[in-house]
Amino acid sequence: MVDDAKSRVQQIDIGQYQQMVVSGDPHVLVDVREDNEWSAGHVAGAVHLGKGIIERDIESAVPQKDTKLVLYCGGGFRSALVADALRQMGYTEAISLDGGWRALQASGLPLER
Repeated sequence: MVDDAKSRVQQIDIGQYQQMVVSGDPHVLVDVREDNEWSAGHVAGAVHLGKGIIERDIESAVPQKDTKLVLYCGGGFRSALVADALRQMGYTEAISLDGGWRALQASGLPLER
């Protein structure tokens, strides 16, 4: 199922994401992990919309469907599934961050707890 979703969605790695940040490429970073994972730590400035509720809440949080959304989970599996679901909902710039939280922790980007 995940491989199928990955075949339909755009994915970037941590280096490509860091380049987006450095270049000031406008985007919304969305943490799709569970509440307890978010509480244990997340990227500063990220929006939390867990995989279980994002389809219900995304249109309120991000009404413009052409907004660039970079989605992350623990490693890149849930985020690919969510990106695929958002694509089906009409979001044209839903991107899955391959490597997810593990890559973000090692990236040097600011984190919050």
